[in-house]
Amino acid sequence: MTPAANPAPLWQPGPDRIAAARVTRFQAWAARHHGAPADGGYPALHRWSTERLPDFWRAVADWSGVRFGTPYESVLADPAMPGARWFPGATLNYAEHALRAAGERPDEPALLHADETHEPAPVSWSELRRQVGALAAELRALGVRPGDRVSGYLPNIPQAVTALLATAAVGAVWTSCAPDFGARSVLDRFQQVEPVVLFAVDGYRYGGKEHHRADTVAELRAELPTLRATVHIPLLGTPAPDGALDWAALTAGTAEPVFEQVPFDHPLWVLYSSGTTGLPKAIVQSQGGILLEHLKQLSLHCDLGPGDRFFWYTSTGWMMWNFLVSGLLTGTTVVLYDGSPGHPGTDAQWTVAERTGATFFGTSAAYVMACRKAGVHPARDLDLSRIGCVATTGSPLPPDGFRWLHDEFADTGADLWIASVSGGTDVCSCFAGAVPTLPVRVGELQVACLGTGLQSWDPHGKPLIGEVGELVVTTPMPSMPIRFWNDPDGSRYRESYFEMFPGVWRHGDWITITDRGSVVIHGRSDSTLNRQGVRMGSADIYEAVERLPEIRESLVIGLEEPDGGYWMPLFVHLAPGASLDDGLRDRIKRTIREQLSPRHVPDDIIDIPAVPHTLTGKRLEVPVKRLLQGAPLTRTVNPGSVDDPGLLAFYEELARTRGH
Repeated sequence: MTPAANPAPLWQPGPDRIAAARVTRFQAWAARHHGAPADGGYPALHRWSTERLPDFWRAVADWSGVRFGTPYESVLADPAMPGARWFPGATLNYAEHALRAAGERPDEPALLHADETHEPAPVSWSELRRQVGALAAELRALGVRPGDRVSGYLPNIPQAVTALLATAAVGAVWTSCAPDFGARSVLDRFQQVEPVVLFAVDGYRYGGKEHHRADTVAELRAELPTLRATVHIPLLGTPAPDGALDWAALTAGTAEPVFEQVPFDHPLWVLYSSGTTGLPKAIVQSQGGILLEHLKQLSLHCDLGPGDRFFWYTSTGWMMWNFLVSGLLTGTTVVLYDGSPGHPGTDAQWTVAERTGATFFGTSAAYVMACRKAGVHPARDLDLSRIGCVATTGSPLPPDGFRWLHDEFADTGADLWIASVSGGTDVCSCFAGAVPTLPVRVGELQVACLGTGLQSWDPHGKPLIGEVGELVVTTPMPSMPIRFWNDPDGSRYRESYFEMFPGVWRHGDWITITDRGSVVIHGRSDSTLNRQGVRMGSADIYEAVERLPEIRESLVIGLEEPDGGYWMPLFVHLAPGASLDDGLRDRIKRTIREQLSPRHVPDDIIDIPAVPHTLTGKRLEVPVKRLLQGAPLTRTVNPGSVDDPGLLAFYEELARTRGH
């Protein structure tokens, strides 16, 4: 989708919203204290934030009241990427900042937890702080020291938040997987980092069913020789297995939390890339870098603070869970939902938002489109009057998704800000996203984020405006990885981001930056379609095709053929009752031709039982492309990272039959 020359805004913030926004107050304050521009609104603030990085990040730290155990010598000692050095000399603790509100509002909810009954249960700030203090003391008693790894095989429940914060309080390094990951997938991650403690549930509830995990946990314990302790969390009510410690006993104490003051660049957690080939990349981010980046993102971009209730549908195996927990840094009540996104009905996430009084509702673009297709009317049928913002990520929100959300809420008189955001696990944050003070246009992300030198480059490193190019970041961000685990010479880290443009972060997305400073995401650049010299994003084709009621989901691949030709098949997963007859084929082709261009029309349309995804829900475009090019399955994809590995044999066989 190419952005229109100057589309009319779908939404504009009123003067009251602009005046009340934290980013407005921050700009005025930073102008008085740190030399930020007082006039020119967000564009001027963004320019200052990237041209004067040390001034900007010092301002964020001061504005947010970051408490340094020892002071910093400078803000940015070395700006070179990779390896930028932030706040040398400083010590601090992430968990200390996450629990600050316990002093001011001890009895208010820090967490609201809901399962598939959709009945919210609160955990107060004082209770969360007490549990973290108790558990941190027990971890120290087990011999856990700063730098040791602590792992969680947990759903999105309050115990996971407590375990993460207690780990950070000790200065240990957190890492987690969701319990729908099989043992092999978990071991591919945890064996790399060698945890000394494992927090594990006995199972979880999803889609109205109980899923027992005792056998998987036993396998993890057997295959992780560095474990000194396993902590049993009986979500399904089973007794602790032999040798495991009991969660209730470890969190019963009243020890005051002791927050280890660690260096700014001390590791906070390890996240994992989708890992579709080889072992997942184990990405290490720092206590200080995440603290500052998330304070910026959640306070200034998401406009969250005390009184807000922050919902995002996620699992502990996705970076959005870590981002969600960081809502605590701003004094916001964090809403944890552990269950299926569509149980008992497609409106499940909206129901949780209603019951918990969510003010900020985060979900996936796919969920928005599923609600639209299923005829859900969230704002009409539920009381969502407290929601001021609906945010989406995971994949680009199609224009129809913007319009549907806007119309659904506008019909009830609501003033809804739609925040489509895009970033990556690699920085646990957004490169491009939202701001409450600017208009929203259909199909566009409002802005490049503060402190982020986001640009679109051509292959020669020339910045582009209004044209598709590579997403690059020309300035270091505090939350960029401090390293990858088990990458002693940094070669895998450099290959991942810095090979195409030395010293500049290349993320692997195609984007357009408009002359208004807004951003359009076109999909991954390594799976981009390039036909007759015209580059096309796969997201554009999905958006057009999946408007058809017969198409549940689709997958498009572009292959350079050995003879110089180009083969572009479209794989379609049909809705129940639909069949891929000539009429539907013609409708698909006509839709693509009319909405995109004749060049986008696929060479073949092929019916498939389902689209394969990574465990975090991304379509497997690159591995399928490699299979169709004839690469063997074993070299193309790690089966433990795929939602249904059995779906892949089809593409291997298709490559074989096409080769003959």
